[in-house]
Amino acid sequence: MARVALVTGGTRGIGASISKALKASGYKVAANYGGNDAAGEKFKAETGIPVYKWDVSAFEACAEGVKKVEADLGPVEVLVNNAGITRDGAFHKMTIEQWSAVINTNLGSLFNMTRPVIEGMRARKFGRIINISSINGQKGQFGQVNYSAAKAGDIGFTKALALENAKAGVTVNAICPGYINTEMVQAVPKDVLEKSILPLIPVGRLGEPEEIARAVIFLAADDAGAITGSTLSINGGQYMV
Repeated sequence: MARVALVTGGTRGIGASISKALKASGYKVAANYGGNDAAGEKFKAETGIPVYKWDVSAFEACAEGVKKVEADLGPVEVLVNNAGITRDGAFHKMTIEQWSAVINTNLGSLFNMTRPVIEGMRARKFGRIINISSINGQKGQFGQVNYSAAKAGDIGFTKALALENAKAGVTVNAICPGYINTEMVQAVPKDVLEKSILPLIPVGRLGEPEEIARAVIFLAADDAGAITGSTLSINGGQYMV
């Protein structure tokens, strides 16, 4: 019977590629999104993947969302915590709203989404939790103290939760993408991309969302049970840990 996978932020960018790759690999997929109804409905129409709208920064919304997904598809066995936002600005000018929005969405959501599914995974002796962090959580980034702090927190969350659940058959891993060819990066002016970003990437190109998705498929597999607490960097050699 097909395993059920839930992807947050699963209708656009990297998340959309992850959702589609999971479906192509035989999973029953649920794609969460936060606010863009048009994009969500377009994704559903194009892929046939059911979409579910809720705010991942709100615990009760996540708990209710998971209940709905499990009622429709069955117990969540693979959780991909992909949803994230940016509210960039130099720290000495950053507002508490900018800080809280990013911390609550990019880090708080890992608790909000994982807590409702972890007990079921432990009881079934199988689970795959894959957290999409960032190169900037590893090395830091000017103007992104909030984002870098949250993404670094994702890595700490991953390691500790992996230790707690290893004997229960639940693996927890993180993926740290670098610059990926998504709408957000495509919006960067071409001259900035070519002169300031690409020269920093040894492979000389942006990563593709599908490359992140393939890593998710690898970590989600039944036979990846010995891989837990790991951080997989996919950044073209830009930052090596």
